[in-house]
Amino acid sequence: MAGVRLQDVAELAGVSMKTVSNVVHDYPHVSERMRSKVEAAISELGYRPNISARRLATGRTGMLSLAFSDVSLPYFAELARIVTGLATERGYRLLLEQTDGTAANEREIISTREAGLVDGVIFQPSRMPSLEISKQQHDAPLVLLGEGPAPYSIDHVMIDNAAAVARATGHLVALGCKRIGFIGHEKHDPSVTSIQRLSGFRNAISAAALELDEALVMPSVEISPRDSADAVRRALVAGHRFDGLVCRDDLAAIGALRALQEFGLRVPEDVAVIGWDDITMASFTHPSLTTIAPDTTQVATLALDMLEERIGGYSGPGRHRVADFSLIVRESAPSY
Repeated sequence: MAGVRLQDVAELAGVSMKTVSNVVHDYPHVSERMRSKVEAAISELGYRPNISARRLATGRTGMLSLAFSDVSLPYFAELARIVTGLATERGYRLLLEQTDGTAANEREIISTREAGLVDGVIFQPSRMPSLEISKQQHDAPLVLLGEGPAPYSIDHVMIDNAAAVARATGHLVALGCKRIGFIGHEKHDPSVTSIQRLSGFRNAISAAALELDEALVMPSVEISPRDSADAVRRALVAGHRFDGLVCRDDLAAIGALRALQEFGLRVPEDVAVIGWDDITMASFTHPSLTTIAPDTTQVATLALDMLEERIGGYSGPGRHRVADFSLIVRESAPSY
């Protein structure tokens, strides 16, 4: 019902406006009988608290922002679901924002766009460097996600990309792979994530005393199964052969599986394939996909814990937390 006021709820429930306000803000000292009466009146009238009024009364809106480059990417979609569920359990609503991977949009996320609207921001940058982030005025508490370096003053949650790619590459080496390629990073203007994963792959190949054929470093025009499949096709048509693939993400791995099948190459007998992110569809590909699985629940929990502490008044130096990961072994690169 449009235009329902706090006073209307109070009159229907037969309580004071203060009691309604206490219920809306979930104050613990309200009796269960009073809370039930107020909640019934709120439900009957369709009352929705006014965010601006709430901010004036409490200094908070009860809303958080989660921002990253592309909400259509499965990893981000699944992370958003987890963050939303955990935020709801803590009494927050979540505003999901897409930056399209542009520096201009990322600057708005951490400067003025959220002023007065949200209590805090969880943000995974893809273009802004650490130094620029540190120089921006932050109008709401901020926690960064992702693999890029973070300013000393800002909280940050990441996984250890170098350790993760070393684990993936080492698994392929243990399977007997000698010519291992990397696929799925952007050909032009690669993201921080792509740069770190590719760099870690190069180091892992060197540590395994293998020679890296640069023809087996296969970039994509965009991060997508289609472009990754095209990259594999081009390599195979050019006569390049490989027996293992570390993929920038599961989407790249799915594209690689398709291209390898088209050329009559068996996975894992001819080429073992490892993805990254453990998106839901990874267990339903044919063959099912071995993949690096970040502990996304831990990522979300750490980020929300630190953000709530900032909202509550913590003003100390940035905390930098490393979340766990695991290698989920499936059919595309099984253990023997």
